[in-house]
Amino acid sequence: MIVRNRDFLRPAADEVIRLENVRRHYVVGDETVKALDGVSFSIKKGSYWSIMGSSGSGKSTMLNILGCLDRPSSGTYWLNGGNVAEMDDNALSDHRLKNLGFVFQSFHLIPQLTVCENIEVPMLYIGLSQSDRKGKAEALAAKVGMEHRLRHLPSELSGGQRQRVAVARALANDPAVLLADEPTGNLDSTTSVQIMDLFQELSEQGKTVILVTHEPDIAAYAKASIVLKDGVILTATEDAK
Repeated sequence: MIVRNRDFLRPAADEVIRLENVRRHYVVGDETVKALDGVSFSIKKGSYWSIMGSSGSGKSTMLNILGCLDRPSSGTYWLNGGNVAEMDDNALSDHRLKNLGFVFQSFHLIPQLTVCENIEVPMLYIGLSQSDRKGKAEALAAKVGMEHRLRHLPSELSGGQRQRVAVARALANDPAVLLADEPTGNLDSTTSVQIMDLFQELSEQGKTVILVTHEPDIAAYAKASIVLKDGVILTATEDAK
């Protein structure tokens, strides 16, 4: 749902994300850069969105806001029922850990750890026991087709295999939202299709997916989209779900 010119509202029960009149302005010398300038929208649980925009559109700033890596200058951001603006740094970090899973263009796997150990990493921070971590990591590896590579290091994997491990790691704490930043940027076209098919499967299983990309053919996998330009929403299509 795209929301414009409305009072700040608590999110509805079926909304996992709501932004109300969000601005992110930076002061650079004598100039104020309006990276985001009054953006409002909401995303329902279980939906699949793409966010697009050229360089300078505000796409990266939007990613940082949604990922709780940056805070709005003004406006309200609700993530799975929590008002991000009201959280201190510790509470925000905890909320991010429990509610967001990240998949990056460059994988960001720890080279010294095996596939299984990389998937376990987020579970360390929520205090799961070693046996629980191992069991869940093995199940997630199977979910993304990597159960036969559990003891391998990232250097022994192809790019597509590394991205599958990254997806499994992102799912480790059963996040409310899977946030993917250019997830096929370092992959060939055939492998890109395989990874996007995996995101499609996760969406069909009820996971909320937000895909940030500059590639129209990748964005086309999503069921709804937002296109940013100069810090505002240029176009938007609604989620038909």
